[in-house]
Amino acid sequence: MSVRITQLGSGQVTLAVLAGLLLVAVSAAAIRHALHRRGRRQPLVVHFITRAQDRAIALVKRPITAAVLDEVADVLRTGHYTRNIASALRENHDEIKAMVAEKITADPTIGRIGLVPLHDRILDEVTETTLRVLLAVLADPRTDELFSDLLRDNVEQIGRAVRRAG
Repeated sequence: MSVRITQLGSGQVTLAVLAGLLLVAVSAAAIRHALHRRGRRQPLVVHFITRAQDRAIALVKRPITAAVLDEVADVLRTGHYTRNIASALRENHDEIKAMVAEKITADPTIGRIGLVPLHDRILDEVTETTLRVLLAVLADPRTDELFSDLLRDNVEQIGRAVRRAG
């Protein structure tokens, strides 16, 4: 069963070429290793294959990195990060509440809160209010927009760096 190359998409052709190069590279490495163990020099053919392999890798490395980065960026743009953070906060509510109370108690400027009557109740109300406000901020569409802008700017910066290096 043969497949004409014209029937294959560009991604499939690229994968086939890369698979062929990988097969040649592994074969050359195995031959080189076997000959090296026997104390013989590397054959000229293996040397040329290794050099061609290095050049091919250098040639396709940047475009593949850029293509993968573009794919990852598209996936990242579709995420709902504020919703995910809010969900994690709700899921870990008790642990976060204990952590906030611990940090408030350890804070040097208000560490003497233990001297205030009903300090446990005050801490409890402060942590509950903090979590409630934080969840409200995460539910606000402006926060979603902030995350989208942040993500877009970072992805663009990484993309520029990758393309500049190539």
